[in-house]
Amino acid sequence: MSMQHALFDTAGPKARARVRIFTVISVLILLAIIGLAYWQLYLSGALAPSKWLPFTQPAIQSYFAGALGRTALAALGAAVIAVPLGLVLALGRLSPVALFRWPATAFIEFFRAIPVLLVIYAFMFALPSYGINPSEYWKLVIPVGLCTAAVIAEVFRAGVLALPRGQTEAGLSVGLTPGQTFRLVVFPQALRVVIPALVAQAVIVVKDTAFGYVVSYPELQQSARVLVANTRNLVQTYLVVTVIYIVINLLISRVAVWMDRKLATRRAGKTKFVSLTTGRGPIQ
Repeated sequence: MSMQHALFDTAGPKARARVRIFTVISVLILLAIIGLAYWQLYLSGALAPSKWLPFTQPAIQSYFAGALGRTALAALGAAVIAVPLGLVLALGRLSPVALFRWPATAFIEFFRAIPVLLVIYAFMFALPSYGINPSEYWKLVIPVGLCTAAVIAEVFRAGVLALPRGQTEAGLSVGLTPGQTFRLVVFPQALRVVIPALVAQAVIVVKDTAFGYVVSYPELQQSARVLVANTRNLVQTYLVVTVIYIVINLLISRVAVWMDRKLATRRAGKTKFVSLTTGRGPIQ
């Protein structure tokens, strides 16, 4: 039985017909809203071809390329903070020692519960009053990295807990210490399981860098605001920025899907090899 069937009853003919009807109605309503918005913009002259001409100029294209590079730099900086910190927090929360487990749990739950924007405001207004005033880049990157680390910690922990208990028992049975078992047996397998989820989390990190406008960091969103103030081409500018974000996130999503399929194929190949060589399935 699939997970979907375990959670939901299989829809009957009448239910499937109702779903199709509601889907068609929803699509028609959405198309009507988009068409109305397009018509209003057309009537106002906001979509005039002349308003798109500035985006064909090399200076504007270079401006967007620089903004995209700064967005990538901010996302990379947040990832450099989030991944190692998330791993440490996951190990702390999995630790049987309460001295490590409770602080890690408190950190994870705290930064998972509060919005990224609130942490950015703390770096903007609260910390400078205590003499801590980093640059605009770090005022964006550190809050995004801290909040993302809390999520990544749970991704790592879920990957470890998803492994069969027999993996740990097998490592202990051959004389490995608990630490060696985790480092050599459990964690490498958990890492392969969570890599697609980590790549997918990069989509959220890229979107969170849009908060750069709050601290005046010139990423895509802030650069678009500046360009709109100078050219008055609001619709065109934000449509271009939207397309850029969509393309970036689609590429990241495709990488996540590709990695998931690659790892699934590799695991299937190893399972088949073990079955052919031992006459049994993989040891759980």
